[in-house]
Amino acid sequence: MLLSCLFFFLRYQNMTQSADAMSLQMVSAVSNSSLLQPGCSLLNFDGHVFFFGQKGWPKRSCPTGVFFLDIKQNEIKMKPVFFSKDSCYLPPLRYPAICTFRGNEESNKHQYVIHGGKTPNNDLSDKIYIMSLVSKTSKKTTFQCVEKDLGGDVPEARYGHTINVVHSRGKSMSVIFGGRSYIPLAQRTTEKWNSVVDCLPSVFLVDFEFGCCTSYILPELQDGLSFHVSVARNDTIYILGGHSLQNNTRSPSLYKLKVDLPLGSPALTCSVLPGGISVSSAIVTQTSDTEFVLVGGYQSDNQKRLVCNTIVLEDNKIEIVERASPDWTPDIKHCRMWFGCDMGKGSVLLGIPGANKQLISDANYFYILRCKGAEEDEGEELTAQICSQASTEDQGDSTPFEDSEEFCFSAEASSFDVDDIDTYNEDDEEDESETGYWITCCASCNIDINTWVPFYSTELNKPAMILCSNGAGHWVHAQCMDLSESMLLHLSEANVKYFCNEHVDLNKGLQTPKKVMHLKKQPMKPLRKKKTMNLTTPVKKSFLRRLFE
Repeated sequence: MLLSCLFFFLRYQNMTQSADAMSLQMVSAVSNSSLLQPGCSLLNFDGHVFFFGQKGWPKRSCPTGVFFLDIKQNEIKMKPVFFSKDSCYLPPLRYPAICTFRGNEESNKHQYVIHGGKTPNNDLSDKIYIMSLVSKTSKKTTFQCVEKDLGGDVPEARYGHTINVVHSRGKSMSVIFGGRSYIPLAQRTTEKWNSVVDCLPSVFLVDFEFGCCTSYILPELQDGLSFHVSVARNDTIYILGGHSLQNNTRSPSLYKLKVDLPLGSPALTCSVLPGGISVSSAIVTQTSDTEFVLVGGYQSDNQKRLVCNTIVLEDNKIEIVERASPDWTPDIKHCRMWFGCDMGKGSVLLGIPGANKQLISDANYFYILRCKGAEEDEGEELTAQICSQASTEDQGDSTPFEDSEEFCFSAEASSFDVDDIDTYNEDDEEDESETGYWITCCASCNIDINTWVPFYSTELNKPAMILCSNGAGHWVHAQCMDLSESMLLHLSEANVKYFCNEHVDLNKGLQTPKKVMHLKKQPMKPLRKKKTMNLTTPVKKSFLRRLFE
């Protein structure tokens, strides 16, 4: 007993001392800062951090909506990346569930699984995407995005949930839990059209190899918690905190979900453990193979949680200990809300609203919180997945310090010493409301940069357009011209002129030969019969003289 107490004391002392290495550093967003809003996510490939889920629909300068997040000399620069030709369209989803996933145990490269989330139109997604890095050079980064087709008990569209990958008996599967969704269509009214409810407390097991999904009901899980934290290691997932809309409470429970994957049907068991934390929208970053740090979140509707905790996972056990908090700045202490993300290897990106006196109304201040010293080993492999989610209620409809303005990320590592590449600058964007793909091509044009979604199968991230040959020529949207996809393909392949709906009649008039007013012909007078001279007839001498002279 004495040895165990001594061991716990030494461990706690080590945790407390490691907290001394926590440092808070302010950074400035110098390019495209308005896209860094609550609800976005971070992806980490080979030590490079990428930003996903921008505010609004993508623009021409970055049609994929994915940016390389470059932080140098306390400045954040966002540089656009590209998708491969065989990639599907990926909308800028906010508040999705994201985790890393390896195709097989032998592969060192990992992929990201993205499920659910909100589109800029506030539509909820029920799709699953797999993101992988194809190539990266000093000037160009290319990703592949593939949509996964699922069968069976497919989870409904949702946001604010988590997804983790578990490994058991040489197999791997994904586990989806929690989140919020819109109320059923039959119950939606004009006043409550966008009202959300907690999803049922079902646990979904997703097999990517066979594309099937199975749901499970566990008696220990009574509420469909949203914006909770989930940490997975091997075959076990720990679910911590979360917010319940029905009760307006933050669960103090700590759930241990164990997944067994034998040759037959999977087996899921759940147990409730002591030592939970009543928190929502917290951020978790991994500092070692078995140690994590819990930062941020809310402990009530009107109070941020400024306390930090250390989480240790060892031998299917979890230990949560409070640790010294960093020296929060006055701006962070007194702000109404905050949001943040895990940048990996013990680094966290935090954001708070900017002052009203700023020129940009939606600008935010950003900080990087480092939870361990730079001298510690940065080459260790991180084997656990971390998922933390945040709420998306509009600020005007939420109570003070609601989980509404947060976004949380999951990443594995952070490294910003990369080759400089061209920087995306929002100020360099042309006014796309008047030029380019976002023109108003006709009086009934309904293509909006903020609401456009692909209509043709050939569209990836821009509306299909076709040139009208009237006059000097002008571009129109194929969808606004009511062109079928087969006709659009025919016109793009054939070398023929096209005239839009407004100019097709005028063109027909130009092609028809002009009518010529024929002159009224006067009837020709009949020719007079020539008279012949009769030599026998006497002729005057004067006439004969004129004739022969």
